[in-house]
Amino acid sequence: MTTESTGSQGPAEPEGSAPKQNTTRSWLRDHSELGVCAILLAIGALVLTDALTMSVDIAQRGPIGPRTVPFVVGSALLLVAVLLAVDVLRGGRGEAEGGEDVDLDEPADWRTVLLLSGVFLATAVLIGPLGFPIAGALLFWGSAYALGSRHHDRDPLIAAVLSLATYFLFDNLLGVPLPGGPLMGVI
Repeated sequence: MTTESTGSQGPAEPEGSAPKQNTTRSWLRDHSELGVCAILLAIGALVLTDALTMSVDIAQRGPIGPRTVPFVVGSALLLVAVLLAVDVLRGGRGEAEGGEDVDLDEPADWRTVLLLSGVFLATAVLIGPLGFPIAGALLFWGSAYALGSRHHDRDPLIAAVLSLATYFLFDNLLGVPLPGGPLMGVI
């Protein structure tokens, strides 16, 4: 049976010296994912606080209202923060570039970034005068086009269905009023 020495073989150093700081820095560097846990925890607490302090007359809207989605998202953020912290403290570590198919030598695709930015800005400008069903359809179709879809016959139809389904989900089921625009009387 052999025994290993974990301490240094040199003279003992006084408490509070540089090696102690180095071990603290090393521990923090090895557990840097705890910073992500702290951020997720803070965002989750903020979302839950906002959801719980939201003034909504629940009797008017039914059991599912505007608080439902923020409450679920905030709770999920808190759960993920706790589970990630437990994993990190048990020794789990993320793999650098292990699961990504990203070639870091390739330049950024600025055309796609600019197209998506333009689509989002156009939606923000058009949602007031055109309403969500039309602006949302343009958002979904424009995003699909910017990301490479070239099915000009089916993409606008899918975008219209997604936009109308989203409008009805938020406006009628969740009680979150969205602007209907010129289609308000038709829908």
